[in-house]
Amino acid sequence: MSRPPQQRRLETRARLLEVAATQIAHVGYSGLRVEDVVAEAGVAKGTLFSHFGDKNGLLAVLIGTRIMTVLDTTEDETAPDTLEALIDRLLPIINFVAEDRVIFDLLLRYSGTTGTETDAVITQSFFRQITLWSQWVAQLQQTGALRNDQPPHVLAEGIQAFLNHILALSFCAAHDTDNSFRADLLQYLTPWLTPQKPS
Repeated sequence: MSRPPQQRRLETRARLLEVAATQIAHVGYSGLRVEDVVAEAGVAKGTLFSHFGDKNGLLAVLIGTRIMTVLDTTEDETAPDTLEALIDRLLPIINFVAEDRVIFDLLLRYSGTTGTETDAVITQSFFRQITLWSQWVAQLQQTGALRNDQPPHVLAEGIQAFLNHILALSFCAAHDTDNSFRADLLQYLTPWLTPQKPS
């Protein structure tokens, strides 16, 4: 008895994702080639395109899933009680995105923030980050560790903007960077989040 078409389609999609993830582990996101994925999966190129649209669509699914896994781990940790602890909680996200320029480019492209394309998982991950960081900010505002003249979600969106800025600089050939993301985050987020002392 043959499998129903829907089950075969789901199995094919899962196989393509599995093969692509294995290849990425060896060649990175930038090195992934559609030809290699379909050859190993034993399907035609058109099959991959029918599932994901194109190579970037396939990468968006894999990257979005990985971001959600990083966020699962981050949410399981205790809430930060200082600005420095908050920055340490941001490092897993920034370190993952910094692994490959393709990750950064696709996150921006598929987040919906650039107005080009969207991916539900990537868009959800951006909302999830803002929600989590807003909670942290609100808790730190209550202790006086962070400024409280702005709502938590505004400060959290600023955190996200600074992360994108720091990552963009790290990929810019004209910018001399040592990829010390913790130091960069401290440099930008300290004046953004710290209460201002009266002059």
